Amino acid sequence: MTDTKALFRPFSLGSLELNNRIVMAPMTRSKSPGGIPGEPVVEYYRRRAANAVGLIITEGTTVDRPGASFDPAIPNFHNPDSLAGWRKVVDAVHAAGGKIAPQLWHVGLARRPGTGPHPDAASDSPSGVLPNGKQIGEPMTAEDIADTISAFAKAAKAAAEIGFDAVELHGAHGYLLDQFFWDGTNKRDDRFGGGLIERTTIVQEIVRAVRAEIPADLPLILRFSQWKQQDYNARLARTPDELEAFLAPLSEAGVDIFHASTRRFWIPEFEGSDLNLAGWTKKLSGKPAITVGSVGLNSDFLGAFMGENSQASSIDSLIERLENDEFDLVAVGRALISDPEWAAKVRDGRFGELSDFDAEKLKELV
Repeated sequence: MTDTKALFRPFSLGSLELNNRIVMAPMTRSKSPGGIPGEPVVEYYRRRAANAVGLIITEGTTVDRPGASFDPAIPNFHNPDSLAGWRKVVDAVHAAGGKIAPQLWHVGLARRPGTGPHPDAASDSPSGVLPNGKQIGEPMTAEDIADTISAFAKAAKAAAEIGFDAVELHGAHGYLLDQFFWDGTNKRDDRFGGGLIERTTIVQEIVRAVRAEIPADLPLILRFSQWKQQDYNARLARTPDELEAFLAPLSEAGVDIFHASTRRFWIPEFEGSDLNLAGWTKKLSGKPAITVGSVGLNSDFLGAFMGENSQASSIDSLIERLENDEFDLVAVGRALISDPEWAAKVRDGRFGELSDFDAEKLKELV
C-alpha cells in the first residue's frame, strides 16, 4: 500500500502556513446567481476545508471590467454583496481549519458577444483576433489595459482585507492574461506585444500593482499553462531556455508561487527529462510550484492506492516526484468535485472508499 505521508507534510511561505500539500484546484461551478456566492457556495468550500484540503483556490471570480465574465452565475470579486459573500466563505473555511485563496479572472475573448452580466459590453483582448487570425473585435486601448490592471489590484486589495490567505491570478487556458502571453492572440506592436518576454508585460504590471495593495508576506500565485482551451497543442515555451525567459520577469515582478497547469501531471514537459511543467518551473525560477493535471481521476490511479498496478499516472509516481521536491504542492480538481472527503480519505488510508469522478456531480454543489 502506498505511503502518502509526503502529501501531508506542512508547507509555509510568508504568512501562509498549510497543514499539508493538497490544494483544491480552481473549478468554475456557475452556482452564484447574480455573481454573489451564497450559502451553498459557503458550505461547498467549508466541507473541503473540514476534510483535510490544505489550501483551497476558489473557482475563477471576475474582476471589475464589464466584459470580464461570460456567465452571470460566475461569482465576481467587486460587487459589495459578492464581497460580503466571499467574507462568509473565508470565515467558514477558517473555522473548519482550512486556508483559502481567490482566483482572480478575466475571460477576455473567450467571452462571446452578448453574454455575461453585461451583454452590451465589448470583449477585451490584446488584438481582437482569434488564434486562426480572424478579426472579431478591437484591440484593448492603453486606457482599457490600465483599467484592467487597476481592476486586478483592487480585487487583490479586497481579498487581503476580507482575510484570504493568498491570491491567485488566472493567467492560463487561453483567457485574457494568457491571450497576452500567447503569440496566437497577441499581435500588438506596442510595449504589450512582441516577443515572449515582451508579451508578459501586462502581467508583470498586474503583479506589481497587486503587490502594492497586499501585505508583503501574503503569497501571490500565478497560474499559467502551455495548452489553451482553443488549442491543446499550443506552447508558450518550446525549450527550457524559453521557459526560463518567460518566468524570470514574472518572478522578479513579485510572483511567489507558480501554478503550472497541465492536463496530465505525469507527462514530461521537454525531451531529455522526466520533469513535468511544475518541475521545470521550480528548477528554473527557484520559486515554489504547484502541479496539477488529472490527479486522482482514473481507475489506474485509484488502483495504485491498493497496490493493484504501477501505472505512470498512479499515486506512486506523484508521491515519488513530491518526495524528490520536483514540486511543492499538488492541486486536485475534479476528484474533489465528486468527493469533498477525498483528502481525508487519502490521509486516513480509506482508499477503498475513493471513486472515479462522476460528471453527474457537476449539476450541484456536493
